[in-house]
Amino acid sequence: MPNIKEDIAIELELDKPAMYRVLLHNDDYTPMDFVIDILIKLFHKSLDEANDIMWQVHENGRATCGIYVLEIAQTKVHQVKSLAKANGFPLKATYELEG
Repeated sequence: MPNIKEDIAIELELDKPAMYRVLLHNDDYTPMDFVIDILIKLFHKSLDEANDIMWQVHENGRATCGIYVLEIAQTKVHQVKSLAKANGFPLKATYELEG
């Protein structure tokens, strides 16, 4: 039986995953300190970064907290909503396709 060797060139083309920005939305009830705590604990922001984002939310109605792949963005939104609800606040978080 003949021994046949073939060199097969395989090129894998991997697409970068779609990225989603997680947004916090302003409301008239959630305390600024709670928003800062969320940004530090869930989004791993420094106190200065959290303060800046909190003011963007307050002044512009919403601000980006981070940019993630879909599953992580969904998890972050769920975590924000759960913590806000557990503390009696209506803080709203959403995600949208980056770009």
